[in-house]
Amino acid sequence: MSYSLTWDLDSIFPGGSSSKELKTRMEELKKQANQYQTSIRQWAIDAADKEKQLEAIIALQSAAVEGFSQCSSYINALLAANTGDSDAKVLLGALNDLSPALQLGDTLLKKKLTEITDADWALFIKQDSLKQLAFRLDELRTEGKRLLSEKEEDIINTLSLNGLIAWSGHYDTIVSTLTISHTEKDDSVVQLSAGQAFNRMTSDPDEAVRQELFEKWEAAWQEKSPLLADTLNHLDGFRLSDYQLHGIDDFLSEPLTYNRMSEQTLQTMWQVITENKQHFINYLTRKAQLFGKEKMDWQDQDAPVILGNLQEKTFSFDQAADFILENFEKFSPKMEQFAKEVFEKSWIEAEDRPGKRPGGYCTELPETKESRIFMTFGGSINEVATLAHELGHAFHSSVMWDLPTLNRDYAMNVAETASTFAELIVADASLKTAKTKEEKINLLDAKLQNANAMFMNIHARFIFEKSYYQARKEGLLTEEQITELMLTAQKESYQDSLNQYHPHFWASKLHFFIDDVPFYNFPYTFGYLFSMGIYAIAQQSGADFEDKYIDLLRDTASMTSEELAQKHLQVDLTKPEFWQHAVDLVIADINEFLALTEEYK
Repeated sequence: MSYSLTWDLDSIFPGGSSSKELKTRMEELKKQANQYQTSIRQWAIDAADKEKQLEAIIALQSAAVEGFSQCSSYINALLAANTGDSDAKVLLGALNDLSPALQLGDTLLKKKLTEITDADWALFIKQDSLKQLAFRLDELRTEGKRLLSEKEEDIINTLSLNGLIAWSGHYDTIVSTLTISHTEKDDSVVQLSAGQAFNRMTSDPDEAVRQELFEKWEAAWQEKSPLLADTLNHLDGFRLSDYQLHGIDDFLSEPLTYNRMSEQTLQTMWQVITENKQHFINYLTRKAQLFGKEKMDWQDQDAPVILGNLQEKTFSFDQAADFILENFEKFSPKMEQFAKEVFEKSWIEAEDRPGKRPGGYCTELPETKESRIFMTFGGSINEVATLAHELGHAFHSSVMWDLPTLNRDYAMNVAETASTFAELIVADASLKTAKTKEEKINLLDAKLQNANAMFMNIHARFIFEKSYYQARKEGLLTEEQITELMLTAQKESYQDSLNQYHPHFWASKLHFFIDDVPFYNFPYTFGYLFSMGIYAIAQQSGADFEDKYIDLLRDTASMTSEELAQKHLQVDLTKPEFWQHAVDLVIADINEFLALTEEYK
């Protein structure tokens, strides 16, 4: 079967950014938001039927939240596939104008829940109709205790449209203007988008091409850095002002609360990783030696290791799909069947063409109970892994569609669990296909690239954001100061083991400019290591693994990270043992890579 490289969006709303159905849904959304607010204001918390009233309120909230998510996912998909779609940008602005009304409803609900006494609350959430939502309702009530007045919260949410949200959107506008000129071997000159340039810079087998593109990449982002420094300063300045107004001094407090994990868990995870960094330095140094260098250059970290007469294996999109389906089935037939449906229904945008946003993501469409996956597929094993990663996200959502909307609101750290698990399946399956020593080295390196990103690159991002937020609390930073913080963070994370760094990484990385999730970094590493533990169990389990795995995924929005790990893995995330065991699995791969490449260094 031949699978489409472009996605089908018309099944969601036909007509693209001119869709009448989309505009109709957005108009309905405005009415639903108002109904949601009205129902909360009329809720009598001392009435005999207060539980039924709350059920009705939650139903209205779910309809509004799902409608907003459906429209947002669709409009952002239009923009991702075509960054020049100016009509979609206008639509996104119009949709964002509706968010304060929804946020005000949430504010009213949270504050209303705080009016119930502790004694009454303990009995209230034990009602049969509310038991399933008890954890989430407790979260909402706790949040309500930290809120300002209704009017103040509404002002903040309204101002965020032209503050936090607007600055995040401004980043996309800047990126859409960035192109990098490259001369091919036949002397033809091509203009690469940011996404295309990044793929070539990090994965082209020709070292000279990688170096040339890296220099142009750095220069391009440096040229944009004054604009991007303004963007980052004001985006995070708004966020810090919001924290200050709510009496929050610790800028890590909100990211940890959002991810439902303790600071002790986070500190323990980074502590274990730091104590094991020499292994990763050994890997990077050996890889650099295979490229004829003493130390690793930034752009070479994800470059393929091609030794001897090896012809690096590439995949057509159909071949990638078949490979993923075959190996998903070995762990979970339900996972394989779901992924097959995704391919057959054209839920994936994978075409390599100009004008697309860089990177990849998976987005939910709760009203139609679907997902859409965005990426640029070039045929490398890394891109096969990325495709599997995003399919893991989509599968995670699919097993939760029958749960209440509130119980599907899982955080980013556990969101990375299913995706990384799927990626590990493909990585290990690829290794088993190796027919020669050189091919095994190539595939083992591809697997280790992901671990390196989690333990070195993402740790650098975390260190940078901590130092940046600390400095931003004192005032605006120049682009030179931000760049220096990035360089310092990279040197600390990589323990000064690289020959060449990426000082303007802060400008090129979308994650620093996302408005709705602060510290878009450490959850990746958490999810990677958490999924390593699950993967190890999967390899030792029998036929009942699939159901246990799905049970874990279904619980990801209904308990803390620590409770989830204890219930389903019987481990304590605040202790180093779990993290060390997961890191040891990666170290075993590193040791094998070092042994296999000894004669080539």
